[in-house]
Amino acid sequence: MLLFSDTELFTAGKKKLHNFDFPELNLYQQDGFVTKNMADYYYHHFLNNTPWQEHKMEMYKKTIVVPRKIAWYENEKENKFTPELLTLKHQVEEKTGFEYNAVLLNLYRDGNDGVSWHSDKEDKSGEKPAIASVSFGQTRLFRLRHKFRKEVPQLEIPLHHGTLLLMHGYTNENWEHEIPKSKKPMLPRINLTFRQIK
Repeated sequence: MLLFSDTELFTAGKKKLHNFDFPELNLYQQDGFVTKNMADYYYHHFLNNTPWQEHKMEMYKKTIVVPRKIAWYENEKENKFTPELLTLKHQVEEKTGFEYNAVLLNLYRDGNDGVSWHSDKEDKSGEKPAIASVSFGQTRLFRLRHKFRKEVPQLEIPLHHGTLLLMHGYTNENWEHEIPKSKKPMLPRINLTFRQIK
C-alpha cells in the first residue's frame, strides 16, 4: 500500500449540488461536502487506522479476491462505529434525511483496483435503499447504466476528494454502477458507503 502525505495532489470539487434528470434515477451529488482540510484528515486517518481486509467471493465456480480492500462497521455488532465514522454518519444523515446503521469502507489502492457493474443486494439493503457515499483521495469515475433501457445513455460522474453522492428511490432497482479500473497512475481512494441494513 502506498502511504504518503501530499494530499495537495487530490482534487476537491467546487462546492455545488448536482441533480440528474434521467429515467428512474434518484441521484444527488454534492462536491465539497467535506471541506478540503477535513477531507485530508479523514483520508490519512482511514488509510492508516482502518483494519483493511481482502474480500473473497465466488464467481463462475471460482473463488476470487476482490480488487480492493474493505472494512465493515455496524452499530449493533462488535465492530461498532469509530468516533470519526459516527461524526461523518451524523453529517450525512442530516444532509440526506436518511438514517444509516452500517458503513462499508472501500480502499482502491491504485488504478488496478475497481468494482464491476452491479446493483446492491436487496436482501440486505431492502427495497429502494438509500446509500450515501463519501469519497476521499484520488478522483475516480463513477459510472451508471440503465438495466433495461439501452437507449438511455450511460452516466459518468467524477467523485472528488470530499464529495457526497446519494443513491435512493428507484435507482438500485433500475440502474447498475461501477468504478472502472484505469491504466493511468492513480493514488489511493477511500470510499465510505453508509447504508441501512435490514
